[in-house]
Amino acid sequence: MTDSPFSAFRDAVHAGDVDAAVALFAPDAVFHSPVVHRPYVGREALHAILTAVVSVFEDFTYTDSVGGGDTCVLVFTARVGDRVLQGVDILRAVDGVLTELTVMVRPYSAATALRERMAALLT
Repeated sequence: MTDSPFSAFRDAVHAGDVDAAVALFAPDAVFHSPVVHRPYVGREALHAILTAVVSVFEDFTYTDSVGGGDTCVLVFTARVGDRVLQGVDILRAVDGVLTELTVMVRPYSAATALRERMAALLT
């Protein structure tokens, strides 16, 4: 994963650098939320979401990665208020440019807390 868009994304997120993370994505990148059915399309939407995530997640850290080819799964832990959560970022790339980010989190109580905090920031 060294010198890949996946490692660059991981490093930008760990640094809290939303601009650098979003710059790695294609203009028409797709984001799949863990709590919203409809996908979000485009860097502008992705920027708003990642900006909110940086303020909502506490003690965020990537703990592992799995992948090969054009897909990488970054495993993370974080806290939302008093809820500890586990999650994954599933990243897809084409020709070294990120095109898709899918986020999944557990447990349900943490996902619910995440949904509530994100809704307050994004509406």
